[in-house]
Amino acid sequence: KIIASSDVSYCIPRRNWTTGTTYDMYEHNIGSGNTSASGATNLWDSTFVVMNSAYAVYKCIENDGATASTTEPTSTSNSIFSTADGYKWKYMYSLTSAETLNFMSTDFIHASTDSTVSAAAVDGALDTALVVAGGSSYSLSSGSTISAIPIRGDGSSGVASVTIASGAVSAVSITTAGTGYTYAYIRNADIIAATNAGGAGSGANINVIIPPKGGHGYNALKELGAYYVMINKSLTGAEGTSDIGVNNDFRRIGLVRNPYNYGTTTVASATTRRQIFAAVFSSVSGTFTADEEINQASTGAVGKVIEYDSTNKILYWYQTRFPDVGTDSDGNLTAFSGANAITGQSSSAAATPNTSNSTTTNAVVFASGYSTPELVADSGDILYVEERSPITRASDQTENIKLIIEF
Repeated sequence: KIIASSDVSYCIPRRNWTTGTTYDMYEHNIGSGNTSASGATNLWDSTFVVMNSAYAVYKCIENDGATASTTEPTSTSNSIFSTADGYKWKYMYSLTSAETLNFMSTDFIHASTDSTVSAAAVDGALDTALVVAGGSSYSLSSGSTISAIPIRGDGSSGVASVTIASGAVSAVSITTAGTGYTYAYIRNADIIAATNAGGAGSGANINVIIPPKGGHGYNALKELGAYYVMINKSLTGAEGTSDIGVNNDFRRIGLVRNPYNYGTTTVASATTRRQIFAAVFSSVSGTFTADEEINQASTGAVGKVIEYDSTNKILYWYQTRFPDVGTDSDGNLTAFSGANAITGQSSSAAATPNTSNSTTTNAVVFASGYSTPELVADSGDILYVEERSPITRASDQTENIKLIIEF
């Protein structure tokens, strides 16, 4: 069955917001020397992205010193917002009803960039800074806050304030975000010279968090690690007349890029294609059964039944290089041909192809009683193959298939 562009979506790992859970915050420099609260050594393994109960997706900007989140984020404001539990969040995008149906699984969700959120993003604007070391001997003229501290780097206009407790820097806040920063830092000299500073103190180390290129929300796919693609396709009853039947199960799912129509070098574009052999009979003795071996004694051909259409007297089968499925006792794979009887080894059904039939029956095109697969064997590129437990089909049943491919 063909995959259309509407059947494909970028996706990210699914993480439902759950009360009592401590989430990682966004940090540009997570690594082995700066692990996240969850112990992750890179941003994509950290838990900084959540989806709420209304299918809105958020990025955690601050996690209240790695404490548990108890207030679900719900705002869709373009600005970073705080919740009652001390967390700060950035709204990224929401899933539509169609996206939750087609591109959400137990482990992954659809990912996209919200154009309104993207337009509101400010490149290089600073939102967060963390105290790595508080230093000592800091003094104040009054109160507990030193303010109007310039933030150095390649951007402009960033301003911070720090809170002093027992002579050490205990907290830092960005009071003016500025713009254009790709690196930033706060100098000790600027702390002790700033408003309300007492002119003393040393040893503070502050990690100024640098936002992603374009600012938070500018490109959600890159910011949230959407290095996965979800392909969603449904099989509803019998499709393409005889192309996708309901009288047998299936367990192998594959993805093939640009296979050719049989006998051509034209890329197939039909909604469905049948990749098995068929023969049409005038009369049949008995009834062929699915999955049984069939033989044509006159030619030595061997195959395995996919389906038998008793109404139209059409037998469908496939052949492979394996014994009892395509090769004879000598290892040869021979095509079924001519007005030679085909016999079912389990059912004992027997019939001779009607070689005078060169018509189209039940959307199957026959030439001298036989029909070939509709795609050129070995054409196209195999992108994905997966073996699953057998899935039994029915005419009133729909199978929804989701594939996740990481790039």
